Amino acid sequence: MTLSDFMGAVADPGALKALSLWAGLSVLWLVLLSFGVVGQRRRLKVAFGDGGHISLTAAGRAFGNAAEYIPAGLIALLLLALTGATPLLIHALGATLLVGRMIHAAGLLFQKGPSLGRVLGMALTYTVLLFAAGLLVGRALG
Repeated sequence: MTLSDFMGAVADPGALKALSLWAGLSVLWLVLLSFGVVGQRRRLKVAFGDGGHISLTAAGRAFGNAAEYIPAGLIALLLLALTGATPLLIHALGATLLVGRMIHAAGLLFQKGPSLGRVLGMALTYTVLLFAAGLLVGRALG
């Protein structure tokens, strides 16, 4: 199986449906992470900033990091779907992106200092972003 087996000439409705699944799940993940921030704020009675609470800083960064990387990943997946990516490719990249963001958040929320979760989560996220970027540039130039 070659890379061209994963890329078609026009948008596949199945690829757009696959994208919808991963976009929906990613948005739900963002909402869940934001609930964590709101819950910490209420529990700690902190209206702005982190109030010096490491747990609130971690919750805010878990949400913030996801909010920074998920949109770029979903935009890349959308463009891939619109330019002929197969549903399999969209599912593989979408699942890897979401799992990467979940592992990264767990590394921030449940481990102190540098953690394997943060490193692995970023590695998965970068893999998706770089692979998708390469495909998009290839499609544009090819």
